[in-house]
Amino acid sequence: MRSDLLSSDFYSFQDSLSPREVEATLAVRDFFEAEVGPIVNDFWARAEFPSHLVKPLAGLGLLGAAWEESRQFENSAQWRGWIALEMSRVDASVSSFVGVQSGLAMGSIANGGSPAQRQEWLPQMATGEVVGAFGLTEPLSGSDSARGLRTTAERRGEGWVLNGAKRWIGNGTFADIVVIAARDAADGQVKSFLVPTATPGFAAAKIEGKQSLRIVQNADITLQDVVVPDELRLPGVESFRDVATVLRLTRAEVAWQAVGNSIGAYEAAVAYAREREQFGRPIGAHQLVQDLLARCLGNITASIALCMQVSRLLDEGRQLDEHAALAKSFATSRMRETVAWSREILGGNGILLQNDVARHFADAEGIYSYEGTREMNSLIVGRAITGHAAFA
Repeated sequence: MRSDLLSSDFYSFQDSLSPREVEATLAVRDFFEAEVGPIVNDFWARAEFPSHLVKPLAGLGLLGAAWEESRQFENSAQWRGWIALEMSRVDASVSSFVGVQSGLAMGSIANGGSPAQRQEWLPQMATGEVVGAFGLTEPLSGSDSARGLRTTAERRGEGWVLNGAKRWIGNGTFADIVVIAARDAADGQVKSFLVPTATPGFAAAKIEGKQSLRIVQNADITLQDVVVPDELRLPGVESFRDVATVLRLTRAEVAWQAVGNSIGAYEAAVAYAREREQFGRPIGAHQLVQDLLARCLGNITASIALCMQVSRLLDEGRQLDEHAALAKSFATSRMRETVAWSREILGGNGILLQNDVARHFADAEGIYSYEGTREMNSLIVGRAITGHAAFA
């Protein structure tokens, strides 16, 4: 096998990337293996975020790679997906930071912001000078955000007053700005606002006790009479449908993230199977272990194929909600199987953090749940199949 291909890239999907994209991919791979891999278990155990990585991640061109104002070179959605795979292969939490910053926060500005807002915020966020977060999910509203959003925005004079609460907000404890989705008290439609976290009435508290994606700093956010000038409202967001456009774009990258998390567990299981001896020979020489590894590789290969095509559809301007939904639903479901089989191969040693499977096993649960549960994504696909919405 070529030295620049992952052993888990069984069908050489990387060949679909351009030479410039491959070069950037290998730089990201080298950085994550050298700088993230050696420290990630320690930060995961302490549930802390390695903030010193933000500027190097920006230097690699990972923040805002999709947007004209912030990308370092012309690139494809397939490459951006592959980068999510490469990052999550080492650590899904650091990958989630990039996804929140680049996809949800910057994506909201890129898709819903004015030209002036794009020019002001995207370059600063691409360098890591400004860290963003995305506030949609609420304590009582998750899958039903389209109808159940309770945070309100009331127009007063030249600005807006926001009241409400948000939950599970990634980057929320240390972000400089948060994109807040709120329901306009006047017309009932969902609008989006850029809220500096230093604004009076804004408060964020870290959610403690997580057992998945522990490095991600999720926050409970409260907004009490938070005053936002009208120039910080995103004018291109006039309804939840506009918010959903951003979610479609990031949902497909979460599918890629799931594949990377699967690969991380699988690669650790392969290394262990080659070294661990039982009954006088490496366990990788036993039929049952080889069967599990083959099943893992099958899941990974099928998921990459699906993700490559959903990203190709985006590059061609043909990606729809149901395409991203099927990719996320399928890849995360296969991920759950793969990390479980990988942990099984390690036996009791699989629950030790130091053996690099337990973290992927635990992180799979967070990836499986956010950006739309399997059930909700299945219903998006079901609507496309039947023409009937069955969300309630």
